[in-house]
Amino acid sequence: MIAVTLWTAALCKPDPGYGGWAHVRRGADGSLAGAAGGERRVGGARMVLTGLIEALTAAPIASAVTLHVADPILAAELAATDGAYALAESEAWAAARQLLAARPALTLAPLPDNAPAAGFLKAWAEFGLDTAKTRGTFKAAIPRPNLLKFPG
Repeated sequence: MIAVTLWTAALCKPDPGYGGWAHVRRGADGSLAGAAGGERRVGGARMVLTGLIEALTAAPIASAVTLHVADPILAAELAATDGAYALAESEAWAAARQLLAARPALTLAPLPDNAPAAGFLKAWAEFGLDTAKTRGTFKAAIPRPNLLKFPG
């Protein structure tokens, strides 16, 4: 079974307003990949779930996933039951749940705000937010030289 580690973070300023998300994926071989994006006129719940969906979509389906999420509410809701995210963004929540159910193994791990990986991801989520302000909906890969600086 393939092992993959994912980190996700998102932000929205104001909420609702401009939003951004970012994720990084480390494969079993140590390879890194990641993406960031953003949208206009969006809520924070949507950005958190978009980051999660993008990260899970980028990981192989048959992989065992360790998921580090910067949003403690999301981590709690994924581990327990449907809550605020399911109510705020029902379609995105259903898509995220479906992607999670397709994994043979899932380990959830919170990503504390003071963790270096959280800072890296939040900077890229901010980039996605800023780019969305001028371009609208935005998604791009995090360049390899930047990924090599990922502290996770």
